[in-house]
Amino acid sequence: MSANAELNWFKSSYSGSEGDSCVEIALDWTKSSYSSSQNDACVEVATTPATIHVRDSKDTAIPALAVSPSAWAAFVGHAFRD
Repeated sequence: MSANAELNWFKSSYSGSEGDSCVEIALDWTKSSYSSSQNDACVEVATTPATIHVRDSKDTAIPALAVSPSAWAAFVGHAFRD
């Protein structure tokens, strides 16, 4: 995790609605190297062993897209093809 990372905390789906057994998970978001310093066309990615989270850094309040590592690998492989 980077030293100046913005962490996004959310409650685990295993936590109860009564505040019992709460587990919170933090994601370490990394901005795409293709994003400019003017905050345009920014895509951020946070990885976990089971899920790749993708979001628009200009509007972090909207839900992130969550895909499996294999789906992400297929997307990245397709995106970088010549």
